[in-house]
Amino acid sequence: MSVLIIIFLTAIIALFAGVFEQGKFSRYIGILGLMIAFYVSFLPELSFFNQFQHMYEFGANAALFTKISIVITILLFFLGGFSFSNHRNHQSELYSLILFSLCGGVILFGFQNLVTLFLGIEILSIPLYVLAGSNKTDLRSNEASIKYFLMGAFATGFLLFGVALIYGSSGSFDLYTIHEFAVNNPKNLMFNLGAILMLVALSFKVSLAPFHMWSPDVYQGSPSLITAFMMSVVKISAFFAFFKLMTIGFIGINSEWINIMGVLIIITLFLANVMGLAQSNAKRMLAYSSVSHVGYISLIFYGMNSLSSYNLAFYLFAYSLATVGVMMCLIWVEKLKRETSYNAFKGLAHTEPILAVTATVSLLSMAGIPLTAGFMGKFAIFAQAIDKSPFLVLVAVLGSAISIAYYLRLIMAMFFPKESSFKTSEKVSLTYNIVAVFIIFALVAMGVFPDLFAKQFGL
Repeated sequence: MSVLIIIFLTAIIALFAGVFEQGKFSRYIGILGLMIAFYVSFLPELSFFNQFQHMYEFGANAALFTKISIVITILLFFLGGFSFSNHRNHQSELYSLILFSLCGGVILFGFQNLVTLFLGIEILSIPLYVLAGSNKTDLRSNEASIKYFLMGAFATGFLLFGVALIYGSSGSFDLYTIHEFAVNNPKNLMFNLGAILMLVALSFKVSLAPFHMWSPDVYQGSPSLITAFMMSVVKISAFFAFFKLMTIGFIGINSEWINIMGVLIIITLFLANVMGLAQSNAKRMLAYSSVSHVGYISLIFYGMNSLSSYNLAFYLFAYSLATVGVMMCLIWVEKLKRETSYNAFKGLAHTEPILAVTATVSLLSMAGIPLTAGFMGKFAIFAQAIDKSPFLVLVAVLGSAISIAYYLRLIMAMFFPKESSFKTSEKVSLTYNIVAVFIIFALVAMGVFPDLFAKQFGL
């Protein structure tokens, strides 16, 4: 909880910093606060917070997922100076809202109670409704905000109805009391219906098809840095909450929901990868790519073992790093060209080779090509699931093969154009190059030496 308080106070200070310098220092305040929070996440929790353990506990898993979320958020803050350059009058609000949303994510990592789960999801989501529409002059951004808000409210209705049924049958909001009830009453109709409604609600939040319909429009319409945050940190937070709820609270009725999950995975992998092939806009393609990765990650529910949480963290961190790597390239191109079609990337490798290489390594990692972190992440999850559900693993492998086609389209545009579309002399900043080199190194190092992930995060 110390980490949560530090991030919250950082968000408050960053918000009020805008009063004096129009947000000039808010980014630096955010980076400093996040670095302090990252350091504190390695320390033992203060005994004072033990009294809140029945609602929120900052255990080993919560600490691990908090660390990776903070690292990704720091990288995004480094990119914010260029990305938010046209938001000079309200940068402080944008940075503080990102931090408030991260607070919701940290709550989700340690929730012990369905009330805390609900609070975490809402604190995570509400700032995003504003951030998605923060580009006020862009109709797509306004549409993204409204659509995200309406679909989020719809999903919240499912969640609360499910919570009501769970409480009505088990008599408790506590996750472990619910676990005991599920083990002792696996055929309770009200309880099972509540679990399925909560599964549907969280499928909305993580973008499992067919509950993904909001994702492409929201991701495409939102400012690109906010899209990167939603595709990485928000995905990490929502999916871990999903994983924790289903594998602790509802593991006793596993047979009632695991087949539903299998159907959702098949629909997700087929629909997202086929739709990804059909896109001509790189940002929209990445939105469908994000949906497909939820399908791969969802295989974690099959063949669960003591390493499942670690495998989940590794995959989500590798995917999030790759997302930042591609999106930083997209942000730069979008600023210059005012568009994100494949044609806008033609010849990027000749103008900004480091940026193009970063995007390429990131895309190869997303595709699961060997010697990248994405390959090791997929291999670990597929290896875990193959004994319990070889058919789903086969579908996932085929989905990965299809995804290579639309990733290669972007790579071909950057490196092998018939003619370059870049006529500008503007160069990427030193900060961008440093972040780019870090992402290349991290993705390759984790692919070749996967144990580095455990060592760097104190495991």
